[in-house]
This record gives sequence, structure tokens and C-alpha cells, in this order.
Amino acid sequence: MSAVIGVDGCPGGWIAVRWGESLTHHLCSSFKEVLALDAAVIAVDMPIGFPEQSGRAVEREVRALLGVRQSSVFSVPSRAAIECMDYRQSCAANLLHSDPPKKVSKQIFHIFSKMREIDAVMTPDLQARVFEVHPELAFWAMNGEAPLPLPKKVKSQPHRPGLDLRRDLLIAAGFPLHALPPAAYRRSDVGADDLLDACAAAWSARRIRDGRSLRFPAAPPLDARGLRMEINA
Repeated sequence: MSAVIGVDGCPGGWIAVRWGESLTHHLCSSFKEVLALDAAVIAVDMPIGFPEQSGRAVEREVRALLGVRQSSVFSVPSRAAIECMDYRQSCAANLLHSDPPKKVSKQIFHIFSKMREIDAVMTPDLQARVFEVHPELAFWAMNGEAPLPLPKKVKSQPHRPGLDLRRDLLIAAGFPLHALPPAAYRRSDVGADDLLDACAAAWSARRIRDGRSLRFPAAPPLDARGLRMEINA
């Protein structure tokens, strides 16, 4: 059976969980390293496809499903803003490419480098293998298409009850979490929630491979480079 990979961005690079005959995890320094791993489907928790005007239809649709967890899905700024290396310049660019005019949050700006890294290698053809996912949407699907009542973080710190809930959902959904080798990463490189989110992405990746996934929106628009702007679960 073809292996799949779930990927989450983390301070140390990209944490990838490969689900094939066995379950393994890999800390990759670049997204190109992720692409070099053997997998039929790679599902990554990072935007693919940037709008010319700030905001994508997919985020608006997914937020409506996630209820109290909707804040985990951020609005993707304009391509012009994402391409800026300086925060003030990025805000200025997004003000010109949003209606009503909006600046860029510093939280989102801090992951622009990872967004650009994926954008630099993505092509429409590669989207046959690499798909955008979101862990909270995956957990929503595992939870009977209902929002989770508990957050995974509180005041930027791991929230144990919320993490335990997500572990329980993964196991109940058939993900062999017990087979995941112990992680020996520094917490400054990979957080507990990063690895768990990569597992959720791998669960979505297998659903994509098997033709059982949900796609939002059903008919995704394309960005200026021809990339589908969608989230799968």
C-alpha cells in the first residue's frame, strides 16, 4: 500500500509523519527534503495558492464549520504582502490589496518564509501529489463533523486536555498513534502539538489517497500561478 505523509511547519523546519507499512517521523530542514520522501500523497498544513486580494474563499467556508475553533484558520494575505520581507512593507502592500484595507498580523508574518518556501516549488502538476490540509479541519471530520470543544493551546502553551482529546480522536479514527516512535526533538524545534498536527495531516493524506476526503470549496478557484486554493480533510 502506498505511503502518505502529513507535514506541519515547526520552528526546526518541517515535521513529517510518514504512514505506510510502518509509522515514522522526520524533521526536515526544507520543504524540498519533504518532497524527496517516498509518498503517494503529501498533505501539508500551510497555504498553497495566494490571492491577489487579501483573503481566500476557502478560509471563510472552513471557519463557518469550525465554530469556536475558527480562530485557528487565519486569513491568507495578498500575494504582494507575502512576498515582502519587511513587516511594515508587507502591511503597506496588504492595505493596497484588501477591501476593506487590512494590515498583516505579526503572527502570520512570521510564517511567510515557510509560505514562500512552498510557493517556490509548487506547480499545478505537483498538486496531484501535494495537498493543503488543516489539522483542526481534520479533527472536525474525525469528530463527526463537529467542532472540538477544547483548544490545543491556552495562552500559547500546550493545553493537555485539548491534546489528549485530539490523540483520542486520531486513535478512534484508525490512526495507529501507538506505533509512532518516541520523538527525541528539542521542544524549541518541534512542539508536542506540531507532531500531533502532522499526524492529523497524515490521516487526511490517506483519505485523499483513498478518494474519501472532503474538499473545500468543492470547486476551488485558482491563483495567478494556476494553483488551486483549497483545504482538504
